[in-house]
Amino acid sequence: MKLKLTFVYIALVLSGSAYAQYPPVFEGSHYGNNVESGRYAEIRGFRMYYEIYGKGEPLLLIHGNDGSGNNFTGQIPYFARNNQVIIVDSRAHGKSVDLTDSLSYRMMSEDINALLDYLKIDSCNIIGWSDGGNIGLLLSIHHPEKVNKLAITGANIWIDERAFQSDLLEAPNMAIDSLRQLIQTPEVKNTIKVWNLINQEPGISPQDLNKIQCPVLVISGDSDVILPKHSLLISEHIPKSNLWILPNSGHSTLINYRDLFNKTVNDFFENPYKEIKGWDQLN
Repeated sequence: MKLKLTFVYIALVLSGSAYAQYPPVFEGSHYGNNVESGRYAEIRGFRMYYEIYGKGEPLLLIHGNDGSGNNFTGQIPYFARNNQVIIVDSRAHGKSVDLTDSLSYRMMSEDINALLDYLKIDSCNIIGWSDGGNIGLLLSIHHPEKVNKLAITGANIWIDERAFQSDLLEAPNMAIDSLRQLIQTPEVKNTIKVWNLINQEPGISPQDLNKIQCPVLVISGDSDVILPKHSLLISEHIPKSNLWILPNSGHSTLINYRDLFNKTVNDFFENPYKEIKGWDQLN
């Protein structure tokens, strides 16, 4: 009963905002709400919001479910020192309003592809958090020319107990049921649509992962809602991959280990991918 009431509360909180964000650490950040750098791209039937910081090699940051571009508040200043950092609000998230009924990971990955074309960016590095990692994987599979290197944290290709902590599998449905009991304002309808993403397979198979040509850094917390063994499976099926499991961390690796996360991902982007076989080798 207590858990049910908790999700009713979550539903009420979410319905009162145009977009929900992950931890409160992002509150007050000007990233994702910067009138000077904020822009809209008219693509694929909606207006996609984005902001750009810094100069150099392009780096795209893709947030997770119910998030927005400002979820990378801890990464933007670091990477903008040497990169052209692009943050986006995915379709139906943040300022990227989408009034249609359908939403899928593949649709969102095609939005990213269209945005890169709009910005005349032939290829870039990508950091994807949670659903943003799923989108990054799909972009790498279907538009391999667009992705130089990809770093993902908390991504998944399945939605059952092989990927998620079993006691959390029903949580999204409980929240959605609570939302459906509310007055169906546009904000509530949008939140239901966004949360329903969690019930969809990203449409990625291990065989699809084998097609990824770019180097991929697969990241997970050892207590992530996405099981570390699932991150291992993803890494094992990508031809050029590294696996990084962070201790004493849940889903928010890039917050819990901000500085180490930034440095490690930056090193991954800057250094050539090296395949190591056999016994340990000196680097």
